Order: sequence, then structure tokens, then C-alpha cells
Amino acid sequence: MQDNLSLNVSLLRRRVPNLTTAAKAVGLRPATVSNLCTGKISVGRAEVRTLVTLANLANCSLDELIIQGGKLSMIETGIKPIDLFAPIVKGGINGFVARAQVGQLVVLAEITQNLKGKGFETILLTPDHEIIGLSDIEGFVDAKVHSIEDAFAEVSLREDKEKVILQVDRSFVVSGDLYELRERFEAGGYPDITTILFDPSGTAVDEDDPYGPLETMCYFDIDLASRGIYPAIHPVQSTSILVEEDSLEVRHTSANRKAKKLLRRYKEIRVLLNSLGKDKIPDADLELYTIGERLEAYLSQPFHVAEEFTRIKGEQVSVQDSIKDIEKILSGDYNHLKPVDLKFKGRVM
Repeated sequence: MQDNLSLNVSLLRRRVPNLTTAAKAVGLRPATVSNLCTGKISVGRAEVRTLVTLANLANCSLDELIIQGGKLSMIETGIKPIDLFAPIVKGGINGFVARAQVGQLVVLAEITQNLKGKGFETILLTPDHEIIGLSDIEGFVDAKVHSIEDAFAEVSLREDKEKVILQVDRSFVVSGDLYELRERFEAGGYPDITTILFDPSGTAVDEDDPYGPLETMCYFDIDLASRGIYPAIHPVQSTSILVEEDSLEVRHTSANRKAKKLLRRYKEIRVLLNSLGKDKIPDADLELYTIGERLEAYLSQPFHVAEEFTRIKGEQVSVQDSIKDIEKILSGDYNHLKPVDLKFKGRVM
């Protein structure tokens, strides 16, 4: 029963918009609160004192704070590492954490383009000044606005609000405007609007809790970007409440956890290999390393929005196809292939 419980993150966001500051003030660790919100720490394993303190902060009862799980669902983007490691929560707040110039805006553009084919409409909320790289998104969104008033008006015009994606610059989180906007949505009787937060400045990387409570946190890996492996999404650090609360199909969750375990070890072996040399690495670890190389290469993907620059035709991959390919890579079925054979491809076959 306890495994099916989660925090009412939406209520926390409404009642305690500056949750990080409030948590510190009453003696809670912001990282603990963040992990509870994303499901990395289950409610069943949380200290009673922590839950009671959160309920007091939100001025609600424990029954209001803790909700029965099973209602969350993902929005499939067709982007392999997103759908596997950081699935977008429908109606939730999903955050991108990245240094500048590692491709987060290109990923946003590809998500926008892919979801447009599924009937989604995207509204971009940014400050009214020039932002480097923002042009990567602007040509693909349905509307671009600079204030919460205009964002509210644009959402109001959409007939199917459950298929609205709101992309928001982090500055609107820091100012508190995003929470005011979501309160207006709630007061208007709107469903929870799927929100993706991004940070073109790159400063969110240095924060312990860069956005406050999130359902999904997608980290970008500067090491992958430096080696030209895109999308440069960190497979180990990225997480979603959908995975942690077992809200996905069992096969999906299993592939996620097995891939993360393998890639975590692969990254460790890679460091040792670079410092000690191949001769001092056990054969078993070298085998894991080569499987990790294939998996890392497979998780790259050609984007439709980048075809003009890469000269490679963009591809979408269903999450079920990704899972099948990853299972085969992990089991060694593709050991006859070199990593280069898997790089910037869609499906293996």
C-alpha cells in the first residue's frame, strides 16, 4: 500500500511557492524535500516528522498532503533518452537542468515538433529580451509570450487544454510568477497544464533545488556534449516520479533501472580506463564497458529540427521500440555491432 503513495506536489507548489527557503527555515533539507517530490524517496520511507512539517508548511492535513498514486501518465516524445530516463509527466512540471550551449533548446524544439503531430500546442513564455539560442525554439511553437497575463490568455484560447505544453524560462520560477499563473489556471477550473521549465543561462546547474518541486528532472551532460553525443541527456542523474513511483509499465521501469545501473558502472570504468589503461582493467569490466559504449551510442538520435545542420534525416522512436533495443543491447544480442553502427540512428533494425 505504501508503495502507491506520493506527495501532492501540486498542492505544495500552490501553498508554498518558495519551498526551498521555507524548508530550510524549519530545519528540513531541500534535497530531501525535492527527492520526495520526484519520488526518489518514497513517502513510505520518509520520516513522519518530515511529512508533518511539510503538512504544516502547506497548512493542510496529512490526508491532503499524501495522495494515492496511479493517476500519473507520461507524454511520449519519440526521443529515446527522454522517454526512458526522464519521461514527461502529463499535467506536471518538468525541469531541464543544463549548462548553456549543450543542446537543451534544440531538445525543446524537437519535443515541440514531435508533439505537434500528436495534436499538442506549445506556448513559450520568456522574458522580453534577446536570449542566445532561443531561435532554435521560436519557429516551432504555436505562440510566444512575455507575461503571465498573455500566457493565461493564450491557454484560455486553446480548446483542448490537456494538450497544451507550456515552456517557461526559469526566471518566471525565481520571480514566483509561474506559481501565480498556475493558481489562475486552478481558479479558472483548468486542468493541470503540462509545463517544461528550461534555463538558457545555465545557472540552474549550480543550485541544489533549481526549480522547486518537480515531477521530472532532466539533466544534460556536458561530457556527452563535449564528445558530440546528442541529445546530451545524463542517463543516471535524470529522473521522474513516473519511474520512482512505478507508474510506468513494468518492462519500461525495468529497462530504465537496468540501463542506469549499466551506464553508472560504464562511466566508472571509463574513468579507470583513461587513467590506468586497458591492461589493468578486468575482462569482466571491459565487457561491461563495451556494452556501455553501445548503449551510450544508441541513446544518441538524429533530430528533425537539426536536419539542415547534420544532414541526417531525423527519426522518432517509440518508447516500446527503445525498450526492445535496449534489452537486446544489455543482453549482448548486438555485441557484433560497433558503437559507431548505433550512433545517430533511430531503431537498431
